[in-house]
Amino acid sequence: AFEAGRGPYGDVQRLACGHSFGGVLSSLVLARHPTLFARAVLLDPVLFTPAMIGVMALSETLGLQLRGSLAKKARLRRSQWPDRAAAYAGLRGRGIFKGWTDEALWAYVEYALKESDGGVELKCRPSREAEIFSSFPRRLWPSLGKIITPTRVLYGDRTYPFVAKSVARWCSLNPQVSAHVVVGGHCFMQEDPADAAERVRDFLLPNP
Repeated sequence: AFEAGRGPYGDVQRLACGHSFGGVLSSLVLARHPTLFARAVLLDPVLFTPAMIGVMALSETLGLQLRGSLAKKARLRRSQWPDRAAAYAGLRGRGIFKGWTDEALWAYVEYALKESDGGVELKCRPSREAEIFSSFPRRLWPSLGKIITPTRVLYGDRTYPFVAKSVARWCSLNPQVSAHVVVGGHCFMQEDPADAAERVRDFLLPNP
């Protein structure tokens, strides 16, 4: 996807930023292409601990990979509503959307949903999200150790417990990686967009 999209921009400075699963994918790109990006910010990347990866590998061998708690929650997530107003009302203040600003939630309702027969539905099916949560990079930690791009990880103080553990381990293994804890959950950037944007900008563009 990156190679397909880089053509129109030519040889410009490249900066990486990704959230959640996108943060994990960004870290793998950083490891595979060490000079591709000048700096990177990862927002609450769902980095599984080595122990979790071991359990997931065993579960995959036994055919139980879709039974994890995160995958179960994703699979059961509601995906259809009569209209966007109903979707907004149904999501506001609930689950992962708790604490989001009105503007952020309306943006989600506008851009993450699509028209369907009889209403609107999520563009990303819950089943696909469940597949993501039940998968894992085969060589995640060896890859994380190879990154030489200056990288800042921002994660919420109310995010998934394993994120904090993994980030602390990563920082201890790789001197190019630093981390800051911010107020909020897994989607802290939707709770305080201005603060998140400032933190990202300050690291990616230290000398504007």
